[in-house]
Amino acid sequence: MTFALWCVFLGLWLPLLWSITSKWGFPNYDNSRPRDWLASQEGWRQRAVWAQQNAWEAFAPFAAAVLTAHFVGADQVIANWLAALFIVSRTLHGVFYILDRSTSRSIAWFGGMVAVVGLFVAAASA
Repeated sequence: MTFALWCVFLGLWLPLLWSITSKWGFPNYDNSRPRDWLASQEGWRQRAVWAQQNAWEAFAPFAAAVLTAHFVGADQVIANWLAALFIVSRTLHGVFYILDRSTSRSIAWFGGMVAVVGLFVAAASA
C-alpha cells in the first residue's frame, strides 16, 4: 500500500480525534443524546465539535483525490507529498480551530485544499 493510501487511512481518524477531544475529561457527557450534548457546548469544546464536522467534510474530496491519482497512475512521489501536506494541514486546521486561531486555521484549510487540487492535477497529468 502506498504512503498516500495510508494517508487516507490517517485522514479517516482526524474527525474522530476532534470528537474525542470535544468530550475529553467531561464527566457529564450524555451518550444517550450525543447530538444535544454536543450542540450545547461552548468555547474550545464547541470549536472541537466544529473541527470534527469540518474534518468529515474535507475527508471525502481528499480520499477521492488520492484514489483517483492512484488508479490513473499519477506520479507516486508527488501523490505521497500532497497526501502528507493534506494530513499535516488538516491536523493543524483542527488544532488552530480548537485554539481559536482563525487566520492560522484558514491558512491550514487552504493548504489542505491545495493538496486536494494538486492530487487531481497530478492525476490529470498522468
